[in-house]
Amino acid sequence: MPKSKTNSGAKKRFSFTGTGKIKRHRAYHRHILTKKTKKQKRNLLHQTLVDKSDMKQVRELLCLR
Repeated sequence: MPKSKTNSGAKKRFSFTGTGKIKRHRAYHRHILTKKTKKQKRNLLHQTLVDKSDMKQVRELLCLR
């Protein structure tokens, strides 16, 4: 069976915590920032964990079966 390739877009977007959970950046912090409050923009800066319902799909993209 051939080797499976890691999705190159996914490997740039996701990283791992020390315990093996997958971290992601929050959306809506790229453009149209003038409408958003300082608090909203500040909270969008922080990373968060990938939701449990999306975990299987992300792990497949990263070749972590």
